[in-house]
Amino acid sequence: MDEAPELTQQQRVMVCQNNSCLERGSKQVLEAFQTGNLPPHIKAVGCDCQGQCNLGPTVRVVPEETWYSRVQAEDVSAIVEDHLKGGNRVMAKLHPRIHPRYAF
Repeated sequence: MDEAPELTQQQRVMVCQNNSCLERGSKQVLEAFQTGNLPPHIKAVGCDCQGQCNLGPTVRVVPEETWYSRVQAEDVSAIVEDHLKGGNRVMAKLHPRIHPRYAF
């Protein structure tokens, strides 16, 4: 008996396109992702407010729930190459409240 293939949610890069993020350059961030040589299984999309306005532009990778803050167009190539292709999150851009880093 053949087993059905596992269904998974498509990986997406969600770039906030609400007011405060737009004022800080999120339109350019979305365009950089959309033209940035993403792996074929990943799609970059604009989205409504993600509730993190003070640290925008906010970029969220789903379904894994990696959140990046204060992303600028020049940060996109590192996120694409290091994270989306290489599997290593870009630590300098991780949202500090969602992905806290502790040093002891």
